[in-house]
Amino acid sequence: MKETTQIGRVIIAGAGCGDPGLITVKAARSLQQADVVLTDRLVSKEILEEYVSPKAEIIYVGKQCRRGFSTPQQSINELIVQFALEGKNVVRLKGGDVSIFSNILDELEVIVANNIPYEIIPGVSAALGAAAYTGIPLTARGYSTAVRLLTFYKSEIVSDEYWKELAASDDTLVFYMSSETLGGVVSNLLRHGIAPDKLLAVIEQATTPSQQVHVTNLPDYAISLQGKTFASPTLVIIGKVVALHEKFAWLSQPQDSTEYFKPAADLNYENLIRQQEISK
Repeated sequence: MKETTQIGRVIIAGAGCGDPGLITVKAARSLQQADVVLTDRLVSKEILEEYVSPKAEIIYVGKQCRRGFSTPQQSINELIVQFALEGKNVVRLKGGDVSIFSNILDELEVIVANNIPYEIIPGVSAALGAAAYTGIPLTARGYSTAVRLLTFYKSEIVSDEYWKELAASDDTLVFYMSSETLGGVVSNLLRHGIAPDKLLAVIEQATTPSQQVHVTNLPDYAISLQGKTFASPTLVIIGKVVALHEKFAWLSQPQDSTEYFKPAADLNYENLIRQQEISK
């Protein structure tokens, strides 16, 4: 008689946004029970060293957009299915939270299409981590009653009508993956008359020892920050709440900011991670 391999299980888990202490207990336990961990670039080395079972295989499947090596999403999907159908417990480990500007939909669809059991574990998203570690409460009473999580990685992704709404809103605006197009964010908001009491904070490598915070008003952006290259990941917060940073910043800013999350080509985890040779 043929032996049938029991289908494994997939856990899609958020690792938190930089500080390894921000991983949840549930996500850490899932890593201890994993046979395979498919990890993003924006996951601390300390998390992989401390929480992943020594018997587990760790495979780097990071993305860097235009800045270097990126694992195609199709290849990640295929690895998830391959290992699960081999009967292995797979943890797909994502930086931040799994459902905020990630490709979780693609992965969920392929998991469901192959009838693979799965679970989703949330994580501390970059917006929440950056807000806490910079002393900028996103919905501080008297400053803002709502938060909008946005991205502007392509110029056509936000309509002109929506820019008008954003400029008029008192909501706190948080832009992910928008450091390279930040000039466009600022010019669109200024063009639609954003109020002068709304400030802009650019937070590089939030919650890590390399965190850097740059605060300016929007009209001065061209003088103070335009043309600057920011370390990845970078988050942008715009609104009245940014003024609270000066009073409530509790984390000392380093004099020299090193790159906390290494590009794929520079990974040196002492054989902790086996780089998959996946063509772009």
